[in-house]
Amino acid sequence: MSTDGLIVLEVEDLSKHFGGLAALSDYRLDLARNDVLGLIGPNGAGKTTAFNLLTGVLAPTGGRIRLAGADLAGVGPEAFASAGIARTFQNIRLFRDLTVWENVAVGLHMRQGPGWLATILGLPGAVAREGEIRDRSAALLADLGLADAVDRRAGDLPYGLQRKVEIARALATAPTVLLLDEPAAGMNPSETAALTETLRGIASAADAPTLIVVEHDMKLVMSLCSRVQVLNRGLLIADGKPADIQRHEDVIAAYLGSGRRSRKGRRHAHA
Repeated sequence: MSTDGLIVLEVEDLSKHFGGLAALSDYRLDLARNDVLGLIGPNGAGKTTAFNLLTGVLAPTGGRIRLAGADLAGVGPEAFASAGIARTFQNIRLFRDLTVWENVAVGLHMRQGPGWLATILGLPGAVAREGEIRDRSAALLADLGLADAVDRRAGDLPYGLQRKVEIARALATAPTVLLLDEPAAGMNPSETAALTETLRGIASAADAPTLIVVEHDMKLVMSLCSRVQVLNRGLLIADGKPADIQRHEDVIAAYLGSGRRSRKGRRHAHA
C-alpha cells in the first residue's frame, strides 16, 4: 500500500472497440506509489485488453493514460517502456539461448547501456559499463534467489525460475509501474507459493514499483494485493479491498458464480 498517497498512474474513461464490439468501456484507475492492484474477472471480461492498452500494445478508442502527469494514450510500447511502464507475459518470453544474466542485462541496457557505437568500438568506457551491467544483473538475480543461476542458459531453468528471470528483466528497466500478466500460469502450488513470497518482497522494497497483477489464482491475488478491481464484459463492476471484493454481490454473481454463494471459503474460480 502506498505510504505517501502520490498518484503515479491515472486512467480516465479508457475504452477500446473492435468494430462494433466494446472490449473495454470507460475504465478508470488511480494508482498510488507502491500500490499492489489485482485485476480479475471472467474470461472475456477485458483484462487482456486493459493490459495491452496500459502498455501501448493497443491504441485506445478513447480515454487517457497518464503516468506521472505525462499522457501516453496512443503512443507505442517503446514509449510506455521508456516512460516507466514494464510488463511480463503469460507465456514466458525469455531469450532461451542466452544466459540468465544476459537476459536481465537486456533490461538494464535500456537505462544504463553505453550506446551501440561505443560498444562496437570497444571503448574503455563501454567495457567498464558492460562490467557494471553484469554486476547489476547478478545483484538483481540474487535479490530474487537466483544467485546460483547467473551463468546458466535461461532455457535450461525450471519453469518457476524462468518466471523469476522474466520478472528480474522487467525490474531491470527501473519501472514506475510493473504489470504482471498471469505470473503464476503453469505453476504448481509450491512454485506459486514461492512466487507469491517473491512478489511480496518486491512490493515491500523501499524503491518498489507500483504493481498491477492479472492472475487466475485467487489465493495469490487476495493475499498479495492491497486493492482489487473486477471487470465483467468490458465494464468495471467493483473496486476495493480484497475482503470487500469477496463479499461484493455483483462479483459473486458475475465472477464467482451465483452457485458459490454458500461456499465463500473456496476461491478457485478463474478470472
